[in-house]
Amino acid sequence: MHIGVLKEAVARERRVALVPDAVARLVKAGDTVTVERGAGAAACFTDDAYTAAGATISDARAAAAANIVCKVQRPTDAEVDLFPAGTVVIALAGREATAALETLAAHQVTLLALERVPRTTRAQAMDVLSSQATVAGYKAALIGASALPRFLPMLTTAAGSLIPAKVLVLGAGVAGLQAIATSRRLGGVVTGFDVRAAAAEEVLSLGAKFLAPEAVAEDASAAGGYAKELAADQQRRVLAAIDGAIAAMDLVISTAAIPGKPAPRLITTAMVERMKPGSVIVDVAAETGGNCELTRPGETVEHRGVTVIGPLNLPSTMALHASQMFARNVVTLLELVRKDGKLVLDLADDIVKAMVGE
Repeated sequence: MHIGVLKEAVARERRVALVPDAVARLVKAGDTVTVERGAGAAACFTDDAYTAAGATISDARAAAAANIVCKVQRPTDAEVDLFPAGTVVIALAGREATAALETLAAHQVTLLALERVPRTTRAQAMDVLSSQATVAGYKAALIGASALPRFLPMLTTAAGSLIPAKVLVLGAGVAGLQAIATSRRLGGVVTGFDVRAAAAEEVLSLGAKFLAPEAVAEDASAAGGYAKELAADQQRRVLAAIDGAIAAMDLVISTAAIPGKPAPRLITTAMVERMKPGSVIVDVAAETGGNCELTRPGETVEHRGVTVIGPLNLPSTMALHASQMFARNVVTLLELVRKDGKLVLDLADDIVKAMVGE
């Protein structure tokens, strides 16, 4: 197979789809890899490192001429114009992708949408959403700790003892669990919450408390283990549980998401106004509208002494490790579609079928 790697063109995107170690693995398997010049620079991977791994460094047109092109974000219109008919692109489709998918189809280009990888045991090693959520949860905890006007851990000093900060993490998916684990390692007293009953055990296993087990629902899990939209009465119980706890918290990290829908609104303005001055909210769900009513995507808002941070593309802020994890997912996928050294898209395979949307 001939595999191309393009430099990301979207603002704030520092990751690269394949890192040198991944390229070496593909070359060893007999593949040819062409990397656009500077594609890995923002993630700390030099062109020389790619050359040493067996790749050819060239311009965007040469990399786009490969029969498989790997990217993090979906191709821009300018990039689509570079693809020959029949090209297969492996990338995230992203939100509001209908027009972009129509453009790709018009150019006879097939997109394997990475966020469509099914959440099954067999597909786990290809699941970029989970690998990148790990990065997001970790970084969210660091951002929150940095923004607090106090220490996160308990400290005993010559000036007296300082009590640890209280942290509430909303959503116990991959990002939420990593935020809980990181906040615990930093010394915070952590409480987690998720509407899925199965999440309580995972939260407790990390040494955190679980908020309001009476507010969870046995039927709140959708396919793949994701949360689904709640009925009105269940939603009221959830909001009441959060409202009863949030005023005592120093740091709130919200990660709740529903696939294909806007983020559920879990933190109202009235809740924020009951928080202590100096408290911080890090809304990891900002890209899909935010869990907090006051969140502005990409901005930091202060409201009555409370800081509300709406970060975008957190994995890109840790581009080196995020790219390594992303690349491992992509290589596993490439190994799935390689048959006797050639690319074969078998629509009878549940993973491939889900990714092409057929």
